Amino acid sequence: MSILQIEGREIALDQDGYLADLADWSPATAEALAASEEIQLSSEHWEVLELLRGFYAEFQLSPATRPLIKYVALKLGPEKGNSLHLNRLFKGTPAKLAAKLAGLPKPTNCL
Repeated sequence: MSILQIEGREIALDQDGYLADLADWSPATAEALAASEEIQLSSEHWEVLELLRGFYAEFQLSPATRPLIKYVALKLGPEKGNSLHLNRLFKGTPAKLAAKLAGLPKPTNCL
């Protein structure tokens, strides 16, 4: 387990770098997690992260890649809900990395 220092607080991460406590998530936490992945969050990233957090609130799970793509397409349209766009934003691992940055658990069927 590792620790992330954010705004004077210690945030515990599990062995894969996901939040140990989902309640520790904040926009600052997302920025710090993104920085550790060498990503500068843009408005396009935030759109997906907010959608993911809504998905988790509704279904209590982090979607794998295919359901994530379908959900983004449904909510934001086909130009954003496609694997090319999401892979570009999230370094080829959109379900895992987007869930991590959104402060959600690792999708269950992702290695």
